[in-house]
Amino acid sequence: MYALILSAVLAFVISIVATPLFIKLFHRIGWGQFIRDDGPQSHHTKRGTPTMGGIVFIMATVLGYTIGKLVTWTPPSLSAILLLGLMVGLAAVGFIDDFMKISNQRSLGLGGWAKVAGQVIVGGTFAVLSITLRDEQGRTVSSLAISGVRDIPWLDLAQLGIVVGGILYVAWVLLMIVSTSNAVNVTDGLDGLAAGASILGFGGFVFIGFWQFNQSCLQLGGGGAIHEDLYRCYDVSSPLDIAIVAACIVGALIGFLWYNTSPAKIFMGDLGSLSLGGALAGMAVLTHTELLLILIAGLPLIETGSVIIQRAYFKITKGKRIFLMTPIHHSFELKGWEEVTIVVRFWIIAGICVTAACGIFYFEWVTAANG
Repeated sequence: MYALILSAVLAFVISIVATPLFIKLFHRIGWGQFIRDDGPQSHHTKRGTPTMGGIVFIMATVLGYTIGKLVTWTPPSLSAILLLGLMVGLAAVGFIDDFMKISNQRSLGLGGWAKVAGQVIVGGTFAVLSITLRDEQGRTVSSLAISGVRDIPWLDLAQLGIVVGGILYVAWVLLMIVSTSNAVNVTDGLDGLAAGASILGFGGFVFIGFWQFNQSCLQLGGGGAIHEDLYRCYDVSSPLDIAIVAACIVGALIGFLWYNTSPAKIFMGDLGSLSLGGALAGMAVLTHTELLLILIAGLPLIETGSVIIQRAYFKITKGKRIFLMTPIHHSFELKGWEEVTIVVRFWIIAGICVTAACGIFYFEWVTAANG
């Protein structure tokens, strides 16, 4: 618990101190945001606002975790290393995209398939390592079973064989990572929207990881002891470290949000949004709560869903639209809602989704005691 709080506080301090320094730096070197011409006209006033601010909270997250581990004299876990590697890898993909926008002086960077290819390479590496590398107890940090609140026995892909099951599981993890990273990227369209929603999502994983640590099979049954809750314990690798990484991201994002809230002085860019979405998916994989990600990333998935529905309806009806503009937050802008109003109300929706996910997670544990 001490390491969790210390690391989160360190990440917050680094973020809130470093962000204004990076704002000045990005202004000086000309790393400013370009606005798409087909977006809301009110957004053109944001042209030139420093972008790629995700560098700050990713740096704060890595430093907060690393320093916290050094101070508490505890080694980093495989789970944490994989999560941080996933964040940094997807940030690299986002950096290329953002840098191309700045270099080409336009709002379009990497092509769609090129961006997906980068996400697949990074996400595929994470997926393969998670089912092949083993922790101190000899366990892989993820399993071949698709999980809800825990691994679902009848969805254990290992039943199809290690090779076939492994390939299908890597494809499943890739679907999660690519979908969630792009969903957060789509959500990052209003000042503070993606940062605030991500704080809530990672806050959910702080709770889940810490609860799994307190109810871990190793802790309850260590040394051959018999515990009344052993039958419903969690066989998750390093859940406390996952919670620490999540807490570092929360702390770093809170510091960043101080400057990212409306009117934003800096944007996170694709560098930041892709890394956040990937980290959410990675935590769902490593905590064995994959289907809960639908709720934890509820708001980003709603935003992405609005785009998919709009495009499908447009093609089917040959030019008709359901929403005024997508992602759906732009539709409310065109209806006359203030940007701050949209952001706060969407945060409320995100909070409801995360609360529901945590409620389902805890309810499963409680009902297991009565079952």
